[in-house]
This record gives sequence, C-alpha cells and structure tokens, in this order.
Amino acid sequence: MITQQLKNLREPGGSISVRVDPSPGRATRIAYHAAKRTLDAVGALVGLLLLSPLLAVVAAAVFLMMGRPVFFAQVRSGHRARPFTLLKFRTMRAVTGPGSEALPDADRLTRLGWLLRRASLDELPQLWNVLRGEMSLVGPRPLLPEYVPLYTPEQARRHEVQPGLTGWAQVRGRNAVSWEERLADDVWYVDHRSLALDLMILAFTCRRVVNGRGVSGKGEATMARFRGTPGGMS
Repeated sequence: MITQQLKNLREPGGSISVRVDPSPGRATRIAYHAAKRTLDAVGALVGLLLLSPLLAVVAAAVFLMMGRPVFFAQVRSGHRARPFTLLKFRTMRAVTGPGSEALPDADRLTRLGWLLRRASLDELPQLWNVLRGEMSLVGPRPLLPEYVPLYTPEQARRHEVQPGLTGWAQVRGRNAVSWEERLADDVWYVDHRSLALDLMILAFTCRRVVNGRGVSGKGEATMARFRGTPGGMS
C-alpha cells in the first residue's frame, strides 16, 4: 500500500506530491524487478529502433564536425560498483594542455556538444547499455569508479541498484544541485523505488529535457568533480 508522501520536488512553479511505499513485501519486490527488467528491455529496444534515424543524424553530425571517434566510451561503476563501459555521443574535443593534462571541460566542449548535452541527445547510445542489462532506464546515474572510495557508507548504497539513464536526482535538479543533495536523492530512490515511481521519473525527465534546466553545475560547463563529503568519507 502506498503510505508515504514526499513533497518539494524542485520544479518551476511549485511542488509535486509523490506517494511511494517505503517497505514493500518480498513478493512485491520480485514482481517489481521482473516488471522493471521487462520495461528496460522493451523500452530500450523500441527506443533504439524508433530513434535509429535520429541516432544516425547525430552520429553523422559528430563525425563531420568533430571527426572520430563518434562515440565516447568510459568505464563507470554499475550495480554493486562493478565496472562497465558506458557509451555516449562525443561532445568534447580531444585536446590537452602543455603538460598533456586534460583541459577543463569548458575548453573542450564544442558548440555541437553543448547542443547535444542540452537536449540529452548525447545520452541516447546508453539505450544499448540498458538493452545489455548494464543499466536501467531509471536509477542513479553511473559515475566514475574513482569516486567509489570517496562515498560515505550511506552514499555507497546508490550501488545497490542498477544505474539508470535517468533518475530521481536528475528530475530533482540534474547537475544544478550539490553532490551531497544528488547522492542523497540517489539513496532515497534506492529505498523507495517502485514501478510507479519509475514511470513518474520517466515522465518528468521529458519535461527536464524540453526545458533544458540543470544541464551544468553553477559556474561549470558540465559538473564539478566529486571530491568526497568533508568529514564523511568511508
């Protein structure tokens, strides 16, 4: 039974009430996981098929304006912090500074890359990760493996579920909120996940994509690196 009400979803123009069940039974959990995997597999397959013309256009644009490689592949932490290779369309130039160090994101992000990021089109190749079972449509966003030792024990609970193409933290504020808020939202999702919540998150993700809010952190071209929670690292 739905028993808990959460308010204050950070959306322009007010708050949105969400009702979730904080303690589902074993049968409910089994049914949820089966339904979630079905939704993921069908959603990813249908998405790849329906969006294939758009994927081809974006791939061609990246190739013509930035050259090879078209895709950006990076190791991220998945379920139980197991590493996997995440796919995205490339949005940045492969340039380095005098000492071969990577330049700041603001210096490497191209105009096309900014447009792709604003519309979240750079994320579409991750439908392949979802189809492969490495990701879910909804879950905490997969982050860099180097962040894992920096999490508090509570923050590390974000790895109890599959990472997602979108998630509760993304509809709450995307990259415009602090790391502490973002990771707290991830753990909240772990404790309150349900198919109804997943469908709601997918619906509100569409709104986020349309209005383009929260694409970058304050004063950042993308998002500042996570350097741990002061006084709280495990």
